[in-house]
Amino acid sequence: MVRVVTFGEIMLRLKPVGFERFLQSPFFEATFGGGEANVAVGLGKLGVSVRYVTCLPPNPIGDACIAELNKHGVDTSFIVRRGERIGIYYLEAGANQRPSRVIYDRANSSIATAKPGDINWDDVFKDATWFHLTGITPAISESAAELSAEALKKAKQHELAVSIDLNYRKKLWRWGKSASEVMRELLVYADYAIGNEEDCQQSLGIKVEVDVDSGELDIKQYEKLTEMVMKEYRNLRGVGITLRESISASHNRWSAVLRTREKFYVSKKHDITHIVDRVGSGDAFACGLIYGLNYLNDEREALEFAVAESCLKHTIPGDFPLITFDEVNALMKGGGSGRVQR
Repeated sequence: MVRVVTFGEIMLRLKPVGFERFLQSPFFEATFGGGEANVAVGLGKLGVSVRYVTCLPPNPIGDACIAELNKHGVDTSFIVRRGERIGIYYLEAGANQRPSRVIYDRANSSIATAKPGDINWDDVFKDATWFHLTGITPAISESAAELSAEALKKAKQHELAVSIDLNYRKKLWRWGKSASEVMRELLVYADYAIGNEEDCQQSLGIKVEVDVDSGELDIKQYEKLTEMVMKEYRNLRGVGITLRESISASHNRWSAVLRTREKFYVSKKHDITHIVDRVGSGDAFACGLIYGLNYLNDEREALEFAVAESCLKHTIPGDFPLITFDEVNALMKGGGSGRVQR
């Protein structure tokens, strides 16, 4: 049986109602979200046995967070209750020509102050088959980076397949080392790398000429980019890159590519004309790819599943991809008309 483990920080997400500016009215919608937690919830909704590991404060907010994860089928039994606060992020949703904005408040959170030895990885991994981490976690603090490295080394000792979503976050890399200094060392433990062109450039220092503002992306440059990544990291079995063509904050075209040691695949392109919430769409792609590589027939099908999963995430408020297998399968087969299902 496939059992996936994800590890990282889950935060309290505070967002103004609808498309309001920060404190335009005195209300915030309070939910939870975070890269690896989003992947865990998505896999739980798809019926995968999944375990999420993090550190949360022993207070009612931490209790509510665990209850929310449990509601979606996520095993939280290895979450460590320590520290004094949960990280927070504020999201102002953009629309049309106004972009979304994110403000982080996560310094000295429970996971930011965690260190190697705080989590018993041998117990966490003893019945697992896959481990997923993002580049967000080692960006939080030096000790979180050391804890991430410890987790990756233990995962390989237990012979788990490993996926790393590079997930470059400029606002977080402030504790001393650059993203490329850390992520280049961590990626040697991975079997699959996931990201976009900026993630590869900033986290790995691997660059190609890609004009993300042109409205239409050059697939040949992504073919070259994935080839360069695979050439430099011989441990990788595959590289998945998402392609977002931003017409506006409300209208994107969405697709992806996947390179394995044998082939280069390009997915179908989805035209998303009325985005509800794009936060977490990359995590939904990672979730779908992990599912597809474990349960579907081949890499091409896995890629199309991941793109359809992440396309649907754009229609759902909040971080979590609350999507079923049947919904993804229907979109893969052309069921994207949005007709009422009776």
